[in-house]
Amino acid sequence: MSTLNQALRAALANRDALLAELHHQGTDCYRLFHGSQEGAGGLTIDRYGPQLLVQTFHQQLSRDELLSAHELICAHLNQPLLLVYNDRSQGNSRIDRSDPIYPAEPAALDDLIGHEWGLNYRVRGRHPGQDPLLFLDLRNARGWVKQHSAGKSVLNLFAYTCGVGLAAAAGRASAVCNLDFAEGNLAVGQENGLLNPKLQVMEFIQSDYFPAIRQLAGLPIAQRRGQKLPSYPRLPQRQFDLVLLDPPAWAKSAFGTVDLLRDYQSLLKPALLATAEDGVLICCNNLSKVAMAEWREQVLRCASKLGRPVRDCQVLAPAADFPSRDGQPPLKTLILQL
Repeated sequence: MSTLNQALRAALANRDALLAELHHQGTDCYRLFHGSQEGAGGLTIDRYGPQLLVQTFHQQLSRDELLSAHELICAHLNQPLLLVYNDRSQGNSRIDRSDPIYPAEPAALDDLIGHEWGLNYRVRGRHPGQDPLLFLDLRNARGWVKQHSAGKSVLNLFAYTCGVGLAAAAGRASAVCNLDFAEGNLAVGQENGLLNPKLQVMEFIQSDYFPAIRQLAGLPIAQRRGQKLPSYPRLPQRQFDLVLLDPPAWAKSAFGTVDLLRDYQSLLKPALLATAEDGVLICCNNLSKVAMAEWREQVLRCASKLGRPVRDCQVLAPAADFPSRDGQPPLKTLILQL
C-alpha cells in the first residue's frame, strides 16, 4: 500500500463520526483529506455533492495515485463520485486546465449541486476563478449564522458566492445584504438564491469594500492626493444586527489596501460602526502566520478604542475535517457581541 493511501485511509477513518453527523444535517460538502496536517503537504481532497475535487499545490500526483485515491474514497463512502483534478502547483498557482494527468469527464464539469445545512449550493469543478465556489472551512460560521439570524438584518462583507447570506436567509433573517467587488462572485450568489426558491430574496451590492463600508458606517470617503477616485455605488448610512467580515489575505484598489497582517484595523473599524448596538460582528482572519491570541487582542483593543467595547467574545473553530496538529488552524473566527 502506498504512503498516500495509508494516510488517506487514516483520514477517512478519523472522519467517520463527523461524516455521519454531516449527512444527517443535510451536508455533502466537506474536506476528506487535509494534506498539510494528514501526511501529504500541498494536497487537498474535497467532496462537493456528486463531485470529488482533488487539488495539488506543491507537486503533481501521478495518474495511478489519483485514480487509486478516487477508488478508495468512492468505496469508503459507497458513492460513485465524479472526479476533477486541478493541479495548482505551477504558474503562480493557476489551475492547469490542459489535464495532462487526468481529463475530467464532461459530466464532472457540468453545473452540479452540493448541499450544506440542508441548503443547495452551485458546484463547478472549473470556472474563471481559482478557488472552489464554497469555502468549506467556513461551514461552522455559516451554521452559526443560520442558527442566530432570525428576525435580524444581516450584512455579508466580502461575500464571495454569498454562502453566509444564504445561511442567514435560511435562518429567517429580516433582511440580507451581500457585498462583494466581483460581479462573477455575486452572480453565483444569485444562482445559489435561485437554487433555494423558498427563501427570501437577498440584496446584492457590487462595490469595492472601502467606499461601501465607509458609507454604511457614516464615514467620509477619502480621496488620495492628486488621484481621482473611480465611480462607486452611493449607499445610505445603515447599521445591521449581524455583520460578517471575512476578507481575503491581501488586495489593493484605488480606495485602499486589504492587508490582514499589517492593517486589519482599517477593515474592522468601519465594520464595527456598521454593526448595531447590541449587535454581533463575526470577524475572520485566514492568514496562517497570524496567531489567534495576538489577533484577538488586536481586535478587542480596536473595538474598545472606537467606543464599541465587546461584551462577549467567542472563538469559533473550523470543523474536524480541517484538523490542526498545533490547535492553530489558518482560519480564525471571532464572534463579537457588542
